[in-house]
Amino acid sequence: MADVKADPKKLHIKTYGCQMNVYDSERMAEAMGAEGYVLTDSPEGADMVLLNTCHIREKASEKLYSDLGRLRAFKEINPDLKIGVAGCVAQAEGAEIQRRMPLVDMVVGPQSYHRLPAMVRAADRGEKTVDTDFPAEDKFDHLPDRPSANTRPTAFLTVQEGCDKFCAFCVVPYTRGAEVSRPVERILTEAGKLVAKGVREVTLLGQNVNGYHGAAEGGTWGLAQLVRALARIEGLERIRYTTSHPNDMAEDLIAAHGEEPKLMPYLHLPVQSGSDKILKAMNRKHTAEEYLRLIERIRAARPDMLLSGDFIVGFPGETDEDHRATLDLIEAVGYGMAYSFKYSARPGTPAADRAPVDGAVADARLQELQALITRQQREVQQGMVGREVGVLIEKQGRMPGQWTGKSDYLHAVHITAPELRPGQLVRARITESGPNSLAGVLI
Repeated sequence: MADVKADPKKLHIKTYGCQMNVYDSERMAEAMGAEGYVLTDSPEGADMVLLNTCHIREKASEKLYSDLGRLRAFKEINPDLKIGVAGCVAQAEGAEIQRRMPLVDMVVGPQSYHRLPAMVRAADRGEKTVDTDFPAEDKFDHLPDRPSANTRPTAFLTVQEGCDKFCAFCVVPYTRGAEVSRPVERILTEAGKLVAKGVREVTLLGQNVNGYHGAAEGGTWGLAQLVRALARIEGLERIRYTTSHPNDMAEDLIAAHGEEPKLMPYLHLPVQSGSDKILKAMNRKHTAEEYLRLIERIRAARPDMLLSGDFIVGFPGETDEDHRATLDLIEAVGYGMAYSFKYSARPGTPAADRAPVDGAVADARLQELQALITRQQREVQQGMVGREVGVLIEKQGRMPGQWTGKSDYLHAVHITAPELRPGQLVRARITESGPNSLAGVLI
C-alpha cells in the first residue's frame, strides 16, 4: 500500500516594523519549512502563529498584547495551536510575555531564531520556552538554504546586526546586541544562490550597515569592498543598503557610489535633528555642519543621489530654536523622502526618564516638518518627469496592461506595456508624477 503523505502544517507570521524583521520572518519561515510547515495568510486554521515584533515605535508592547488577545479565540478553537513571540519585544520582555499571556508557547529573541524548530518540538511536548540569549554561534550557520522557488526579483540580505552607537533614544543595542558582521564568503554565497533563483536586486541590511566589518581572506572588509565583490556576481544588477549612520560613511564607500554602476543612487542616511544641542543630547556624535559637509562629499561623487532620512520631533529639551534648526537642515539637503516621528520614550534607554516636550507642541512641530518633507518629495518626483530611468519590473499593476517596478532612485513606477515580466530591467521615460509614484513609458 502506498504511503499517505501527511498534510503540511500551516504557519502564519505577522511581521511588525523594519526590513530586518521582514528578512528574519523569511528565515524563520524557511527554518519551519524544513519542519513541514507552509505559510498561510491568516491565523484562522493555522497550526502555528508567530508574531515577529519591533520595539522601535511607540506602544510596541501594547500592540503585541492586543494581537495576542485576538489570538485567544483561535487557541480556544484549536488547543494544539502553537503561538510564538519573536523579535525585539520578545528580547526586551522575555518571560514577562508568557506571564501576562499564558497562551504563548515560546518567546525567541532575534539572535536565537535558528533554535525555533527545537522550541516548537518542546511545545509539542507541552513545554513552554524562552530563548533571549545572545548565542556565541552564528545563527545563519544553522538555518537552511533559501528556498529553491523564488517569485520576486528583489531580496533582502542581512550582512550586519546590532549597534554600538547607543543613541539615547534607541533600544537596538539592548535588543539586537553589539555590532556583528557576517563573514564575506557567506554573504557572497547567499547572494549567488539568490541570483540563481531569479533575484536581480539585493538590499543589504544592518542596524548600522555601513559599519560593516566582515571577516575575509587576508583581513577585514568594509561595506565598500563587499559591494564591489557583490557587483561582480553575474546576473545581480542592483545593490542597495540600509540603514546607515553618518559617522560610518567611509570615503571608499562614498567613492563606490560614483564608480560602481550597480550601486543605486539612493541613500538612507538618518540625521534625526538639525540642532547640535539635541544631537549631543541624543549621543549622535556628529554635528549638523558635519552632516551637511558629508552630504556635499556624497553628491560630489554621485550628483544625482536621492537622499532619505529619519527625524525625531519633540526630543526632550527641544526648543523652537532647535526645531527651526532641523527645518533649516532639511531645506539645505533637499530630501527625496524621509521618515519622521514624534519622540516616544523607550523603556531602558538613557532618554527615557527625561522630561518630554509638551504633546501639543510636538504635534505642531511634526506637522510642520512633515509638510516640508512632503513638499520636497513632490518637487523631487516632479523633477523626474522627462528623465530616463531604469525600472526593475516587480509585478503586474492594478490596471489592465500595467506593470509596476522600482526606479534606480527607489520610486515606484507604473508602466503600461503589453508584455513585460517580473525581473525584467527596462528603460523608461517618466511622463507623470503622482503623490507617491511615477508613471512612465518604455523607451
